Amino acid sequence: MTVMPADLSGIDVRAEIERLRKERNAVILAHYYQKPELQDLADFVGDSLELSRKAAETDAEVIAFCGVKFMADTAKILSPNKIVVLPDLNAGCSLEDSCPPEKFKAFREAHPDHIALTYINCSTEVKALSDVIVTSSSAETILQQIPLDQKIIFGPDRHLGGYLARKFNREMLLWPGVCIVHEAFSETELLKLRAQHPNAPIAAHPECPPHIVDHADYVGSTSGILQYAKTIPGDTLIVATEPHIIHQMQLAIPDKTFIGAPGADGNCNCNICPYMALNNVEKLYLSLRDLSPRVEIEEPLRLAAKKSLDRMLEMASGTVGKGDLGAR
Repeated sequence: MTVMPADLSGIDVRAEIERLRKERNAVILAHYYQKPELQDLADFVGDSLELSRKAAETDAEVIAFCGVKFMADTAKILSPNKIVVLPDLNAGCSLEDSCPPEKFKAFREAHPDHIALTYINCSTEVKALSDVIVTSSSAETILQQIPLDQKIIFGPDRHLGGYLARKFNREMLLWPGVCIVHEAFSETELLKLRAQHPNAPIAAHPECPPHIVDHADYVGSTSGILQYAKTIPGDTLIVATEPHIIHQMQLAIPDKTFIGAPGADGNCNCNICPYMALNNVEKLYLSLRDLSPRVEIEEPLRLAAKKSLDRMLEMASGTVGKGDLGAR
């Protein structure tokens, strides 16, 4: 547990954040998986790419990204002239950790006739080694634009890749990474919960393993799950993703009940992302005060990674033809 400096005890941290936000011309971003107090302080709350794109559209000089490292890196890739800070530089991602760039490079070289369709939850170096980046909300649209005879590597999330492969009957080589949060949900406990709430639909993120996704009434990204919550006819929804998304659901639809899907023992905190939890209000204040920890990316690497992100944005909008994709 990180101990904050004693000299913060007499400081109104939230007031100082507001002062620094204006003084630094800063925009504060918070992912849906952040603690509610950080979501409430943010200018924008959302999915990782959505947040980076919104920040790029602002005239802010500083981006304070309350999320994890690959998200802040993506913001820097899209906004190279802005200062990007992450409250805790140790806020990583199990999917990014599962896919070391040197191993991914070797895997690509062993399959030269495959293109790399890579989930955004990866390092800048892996983005630079990829052909197209996808998000959980854009993956289906992009996959359907890739010719059926084109061989595909999908990484680093084998559950998202497997979900896409099953849904579209596409054979893909799957990198064996998983999200430790979505891997933690228990099918047995989920079925017990559904028995207690037989009329409640289940919404699941596609990073969940098949034994969870197969019970879901809706499968989609965090923003998609939030939108789905607004449409359900009943008053209760079971949510199989990181539970801090429920804060936004409660704000948007206060008259409905949202229940987080359980872990192995029915009530553990194993479905709370430990990396996201490293950020807090005090660290956000310090990052704005000191403009540190700062995200820096060397320009050749940034440009190489941006190509795969740009291709994703083009394909998500339908502006790339099927003939434009092929193995390197």
